[in-house]
Amino acid sequence: MSDEKNRATAAALLPLVGGAANVTSVAHCMTRLRLGVADRSLVRDDALKALPAVLGVVEDDTYQIVLGPGTVARVTPEFAALVDAGRDASPAPDTSPQPSPATSPTTPDSTDPTPTPIPSTAEDLAAQGAALKARRKARNATPVKLFLRRIADVFVPLIPALIGCGIIAGLNGLLTNFGVLPALVPALAAIASGFMSLIAVFVGHNTAKEFGGTPVLGGAVAAIIVYAGVAQVSAFGQQLSPGQGGVLGALGAALLAVQVEKACRRYVPEALDVLVTPTVTVLVSGLVTLFGLMFLAGEVATAIGTCANWLLAHGGAAAGFLLGGLFLPLVMLGLHQALIPIHTTLIEQQGYTVLLPILAMAGAGQVGAALAVYFRLPGNRSIRRTVRSALPAGFLGVGEPLIYGVSLPLGRPFVTACVGGAFGGGFVGLFNQLGTTAGSTAIGPSGWALFPLLKGDQSLGATLVVYALGLLIGYAAGFLATYFFGFGKQALADLNAATGAPVDGAQRLGADGARG
Repeated sequence: MSDEKNRATAAALLPLVGGAANVTSVAHCMTRLRLGVADRSLVRDDALKALPAVLGVVEDDTYQIVLGPGTVARVTPEFAALVDAGRDASPAPDTSPQPSPATSPTTPDSTDPTPTPIPSTAEDLAAQGAALKARRKARNATPVKLFLRRIADVFVPLIPALIGCGIIAGLNGLLTNFGVLPALVPALAAIASGFMSLIAVFVGHNTAKEFGGTPVLGGAVAAIIVYAGVAQVSAFGQQLSPGQGGVLGALGAALLAVQVEKACRRYVPEALDVLVTPTVTVLVSGLVTLFGLMFLAGEVATAIGTCANWLLAHGGAAAGFLLGGLFLPLVMLGLHQALIPIHTTLIEQQGYTVLLPILAMAGAGQVGAALAVYFRLPGNRSIRRTVRSALPAGFLGVGEPLIYGVSLPLGRPFVTACVGGAFGGGFVGLFNQLGTTAGSTAIGPSGWALFPLLKGDQSLGATLVVYALGLLIGYAAGFLATYFFGFGKQALADLNAATGAPVDGAQRLGADGARG
């Protein structure tokens, strides 16, 4: 039955993205089906959002359909199979015009000089959320942010393995602490640690693939970092150690390998390419890695770990407050992607990242804000229905439906959601400062989905309690801030009285401003 449901979901999605002929690539991460589309105009956003299985859509470098953890991994292969079958049959893309129910008929388009209408219904919220995403994408298309996005894409495919190994490591810790099944402990330790011991190779492979090189050459150069024989090599007056530089060194080594390979392709005759290019690429990149990158990346990685630990040990409450409060704006600016290599470096060094549980509080603030929106708008069944449908995903750490479907289009609730994240982050940071560290053994999940991955320097029970209380504080702070400060009086009256007709956005801003 489950397989039939996944096939049905895939079959429902395909025509709404323009058919198989319009899909150029299919991939997935923890929660999203990531599609390359040839013609964006053939994608029916509103019809996709209306599907029960779809939690939201995000347009970035790829078109991303949020299906949620677990579901996306099962739907993706079914979708890919349908795409392959459709390409074989070569169907014509569906170009029939479709109505756009998510946009009010009186909502002006981007070229209309009239004021933007207030999002008074779920459909208006969805339309304004889509517009905000489009503007965010345009603002984020800078060289630095595009580079950070590509770096993030190097690590995204590794997240399932990080999660699986992290949970196994947690289970192994429980068996060790309770003295249960001691014969199984070494086996579980090997299973949990095997991937992490070779993560540099996977990073090198993915880096070369992402930046246009030969993946296996990137992996070959990065493998030097974890080779035991590097202990015989000296650089900068010091003996190297296996793994020195970690994922940062692997990233740099593979990026260098891509540039060397591209240079060889330009100058090496085709008849010699198959022999010369791989050899020169591995040799040159390998020597630079051994006598430069490993040492430098190792120093940077050590500094990252030292700074993170020092920051939370000496100013944990303030640091947590700032990190938890600013994470959602960082996501909007596209700068959060720079944190992914830092998380991975901390996991590689210490076994967990102390930053993720703090940043996860931003999602708690978002959930609290959405609950307040629900209770403050008893007369707006449309928006309340959107909140009800998006909250389960929000509790599990999938925040896009709440961000783009509720809080961001409404304006103030997005700010008050950040307040909730700040208080939750400040609480978790405070306990880091007091000596009870809460960390995560993997990146990707947040909200309730992070519980199986929690690890710290105290007992597991203490770590779980700190994180759970942080979530509750984030929920409560986000709720209270939104309930009391999330709406102006006139806006609240307009939204509760809304019947689908939009209210002038400039009038609303004036009314809100007059009330502080």
